[in-house]
Amino acid sequence: MYDLPDEIDVRADGPLRVITMNRPDELNAVNHVLHKGLARLWPQLSADRGARVAVLTGAGRAFSAGGDFAYLREMVDDKALRAESMSDGRDLVLGMVRCRVPVIAAVNGPAVGLGCSLVALSDTVYIAEDAFLADPHVRVGLVAADGGPLTWTMHIPLLVAKELALTGARIRAGRAVELGLANHVVGDPLAEAMACAERILELPQYAVESTKRMFNLQLERTVLTSIDFALTAEEHCFDTEDFRTVLGRLTASKNGRA
Repeated sequence: MYDLPDEIDVRADGPLRVITMNRPDELNAVNHVLHKGLARLWPQLSADRGARVAVLTGAGRAFSAGGDFAYLREMVDDKALRAESMSDGRDLVLGMVRCRVPVIAAVNGPAVGLGCSLVALSDTVYIAEDAFLADPHVRVGLVAADGGPLTWTMHIPLLVAKELALTGARIRAGRAVELGLANHVVGDPLAEAMACAERILELPQYAVESTKRMFNLQLERTVLTSIDFALTAEEHCFDTEDFRTVLGRLTASKNGRA
């Protein structure tokens, strides 16, 4: 219903918008088209005066399995694409932070890399029992410029955030709730997210949106403190031997995600 690629499906149910990342055969791994679509999504959602709450999920078995390796390989050699992607990453993060509509994440499977970021930027998170979060940017030789670490320090202690970012460790669903990176572990995250959305729809709209903005002003200040440095640093990473070596090894060993 918005000006978006097929990789993002937006369905209207009255004032509710159900947003689905739609690359199920690729575990919703983020390629250039999906990345740019996510950057364009949030301003359109915010401008949709009929929208009052949104549920964000992934098609198939994953929420999002992270960066598509083919996309990362393209950025190694194509500096124009790399610069465009860094700009899109900035727009994506700030667009989601500034979106007036409450966003409820239904984490139906792995949420890795940018998927983990989308979870961290959501307003309420329901996560499946067998799902996990992870931000492996550093493990593959990248700075997490649009990753979870941008905002993790508003959710969890600094030492814990550093450990998770520097090791890229998987955060199981129960641990995510214990840390404050998710709200509830549930059997059916989409159904629970939809039920939460219905509860929000019963509340006064202006109070809901203004309260979200009150919280997100603090989140926005945190993001703006570091995002420009982080994006510049990540862009530089594509020219490092470390990243090229790791990417080559991972690509050769399996059709993985970052």
